[in-house]
Amino acid sequence: MTKEIPALEPSFADAIMAIRAAPDLSAQTKRHWCSSLAGIARAFDRPMELIVARYSGVRARMAALHHVPLDWTTKTLSNHRSNAKAALLWFAKNAGVLPYGVVLLPVWERFCTPLRDPSTRYRLLPFARFCSGVGVKPDAVDEAVVDCYMDHRARTTTCASDAASRRILARLWNAQIDRIDGWPQIRLMEPPVKGTAGLAWEDFPAGLRQDVEAHLAGLALVRRNKTGQRIKGCKPATVTTRRREIVAAVRMAVREGIPLDHLTSLKALVHPDFAEKIIDAYWRKDGEVPKTYTINLASRFVALAHWSGGMDEEALRRLEDMRFALEEHRDDGMTEKNLALIRLVLTDGVWSRVVNLPDQLMHQARLQRRHAPVRAGVLAQIATAVAILTVAPVRLDNLASIRLGENLTKLGGPDSTFWLTFAKYDVKNNVPLQFKLDATVTAIINEYVHDFRPALMRGSNADWLFPGESGEHKDKISFSTQIVERVQKSTGLRITVHQFRHAAGALILKHRPGEYELVRRILGHKSLSTTMKFYLDLNTTQASEIYTDIVRQKLDFSRTSI
Repeated sequence: MTKEIPALEPSFADAIMAIRAAPDLSAQTKRHWCSSLAGIARAFDRPMELIVARYSGVRARMAALHHVPLDWTTKTLSNHRSNAKAALLWFAKNAGVLPYGVVLLPVWERFCTPLRDPSTRYRLLPFARFCSGVGVKPDAVDEAVVDCYMDHRARTTTCASDAASRRILARLWNAQIDRIDGWPQIRLMEPPVKGTAGLAWEDFPAGLRQDVEAHLAGLALVRRNKTGQRIKGCKPATVTTRRREIVAAVRMAVREGIPLDHLTSLKALVHPDFAEKIIDAYWRKDGEVPKTYTINLASRFVALAHWSGGMDEEALRRLEDMRFALEEHRDDGMTEKNLALIRLVLTDGVWSRVVNLPDQLMHQARLQRRHAPVRAGVLAQIATAVAILTVAPVRLDNLASIRLGENLTKLGGPDSTFWLTFAKYDVKNNVPLQFKLDATVTAIINEYVHDFRPALMRGSNADWLFPGESGEHKDKISFSTQIVERVQKSTGLRITVHQFRHAAGALILKHRPGEYELVRRILGHKSLSTTMKFYLDLNTTQASEIYTDIVRQKLDFSRTSI
């Protein structure tokens, strides 16, 4: 079955034609409705012929539109939504558009009528309507039809079309085989559930549990690495992650047929005879290319083998060979999610909205300061954080824990600009950071500190730039959430605090191609190779822009008529 599905319902284009031809509508109403439908179509960035003219089919997508990327005001977007809704409801009434789309074929109607459970009907009826629209009868349903349905659903709705939604559809379909007489005997494939159940911690051998606890306790302490340098202890979240990895590895070993009573210690768990079976099982689960989790697990096993001690050279060599084989598959570049963000950041006009946001938020904060000082203080706090991140893309830990007079100082006196510095022991990778903030950021910080920060102090005299409760700095998670939500609400761009670092690297390389050392210094990477591996994917973007510049400006060619 082809994936190119024709239009199953009337489109925006059909609705506009009907509105223009309607004798009972005023010229002003026609003009407003048609303009709004065309505007919503442009906002969707899709041809009007491919957008269903059914309000229930576009309501969620219209609600998700943001006025800033569209260069509209909030009032304009609200008006277009209202006009489009009115137009579609009028069209449904006059053109006989069904509230749920395609009319069911008689054979599908017969099968769906016995569906009494509301949840089951809600999930199976859209599939039945799709099949009716493309002329597929129940006994012709197979995996190819489901593939087309999920693809159509992903392109035309805001509903989920992932493995979980497919699994629900398949389970409900298969459940009707024994419940409804005559239901097609075709069983659909159910994507497997990511399993979490397994052996309980108490079931593990005592020696293994003792080793795990001792290893995790050591991770939390200051210790020395292979070269003898002192390194900080791991954070509690990291220790928790390491525990989960070990527990999952033990469960995988048992599923692969390794007797639990053979796993008496960490040394036994990571012995290559067992470790190779565990890694192979994860690799099979991943598919042809191992995932980052599997690659990292191989490195963890090597580290655990050295920590346990007493393993012979041959066993260590086998573990190292296994780790090396997996490292060959490691993708050192950005994830697709981060690359998508970078493409947005490098799009003309997008990043300027973020850079201009602090001034806008400070203006809003001034208007609210007298009647809502705490709310105004939070707005000014976010404005200050965004202003800092745009010129000093530090990690969330460092941002939240900035101290006045320690990390943020004016070395030239009250009228000078701020310096933002972090000693190496305060930075994740022990690389000291220092940023000279300009007059624009300094002015925002000054106003925030003097006019808005006192309302957030809650009686404390602590020196945190971003104070929280009980005299501590602001909670990282809530602070990060506030920043993300405010930036998205005001600019339409969803960007996390950490992704400001990716944006900085991309912007530097856009304007200074090839200067990875500059990126390394701004981001505080230890080695240049780390920076280059991570941002190498941006070379394609740079090459494309350079080539376009050559074509548009450098080549001398004349226009000829054809």
